[in-house]
Amino acid sequence: MAKKVELKTKKNEASVEDFLNFIVDEQKRKDCFEIAKMMEKAIKQKPKMWGPSIVGFGEYHYKYASGHEGDMPIIAFSPRKQNITLYIMESVADNPLIQKLGKYKTSKACLYIKKLADVDKNILQELINESAKENLAKYGG
Repeated sequence: MAKKVELKTKKNEASVEDFLNFIVDEQKRKDCFEIAKMMEKAIKQKPKMWGPSIVGFGEYHYKYASGHEGDMPIIAFSPRKQNITLYIMESVADNPLIQKLGKYKTSKACLYIKKLADVDKNILQELINESAKENLAKYGG
């Protein structure tokens, strides 16, 4: 039997606007508000806070064969100390658009950017749009 693990990343009623306004670095704060607009445009849903520091859009329920289950946002981002982390699609590193994006790093399902000025915002919007579409098709929400 799988051990029940309490997730820290849960949707809550904290204010997204208050959270983003609390970002000390003015440029990062502006960039995060703009990313929030880009994600809202792509998924056509208002943002919610997930845990103390993730801004998420939409949600889906997952359940693994092990019995572990939970809820996660369809797409999300978080202003971290080093980067702005975008949680978009599992195949982000394989997407051909990524080559046109600008300065970034990736991991399995994350895209890391220092600031919006480092990337092509139109390409980023396309990546976010594709991610929202792909994740909604895969997970519902």
